[in-house]
Amino acid sequence: MKTTKILVIGLLSLALGACASSNSGSVYSRDDARKAQTVKTGVVESVRQVKLEGTKTPIGTVAGGAIGGIAGSSVGHGNGSAIGAVIGAVVGGLAGSAAEEGLTRKDALEITVKVDGGALIAIVQEADEQFIAGDKVRLIENGGTTRVSH
Repeated sequence: MKTTKILVIGLLSLALGACASSNSGSVYSRDDARKAQTVKTGVVESVRQVKLEGTKTPIGTVAGGAIGGIAGSSVGHGNGSAIGAVIGAVVGGLAGSAAEEGLTRKDALEITVKVDGGALIAIVQEADEQFIAGDKVRLIENGGTTRVSH
């Protein structure tokens, strides 16, 4: 029984980790490959540290509920075990949802750029590359996605 619990927790943890996506300026989806992109140039006006909220998929809730249900079922015998499983599943689901959002939250930058030609725009992306006011940058646009790069 103990081995089963450990196995379930491990598999659910792997599934939760697989949900994390990237909003990095350096990461492209497979669909972006071999597509023409528009490039503009400009100068960074300001940079501000922000947070990208984490993912909120059903996986965290389901994983937490499963773990909580298994843990709760080990409390008591008979009806007590069933009640413990239900309460454990509800509490585990709430905790799993919160854990997923917290574990997948990322540091990001709000980069305000004065585009050559005068327009002022702001782009938020993961903080995996540093920018400072005065940097000359490229804005790479692909459909509804824009990224900032040196």
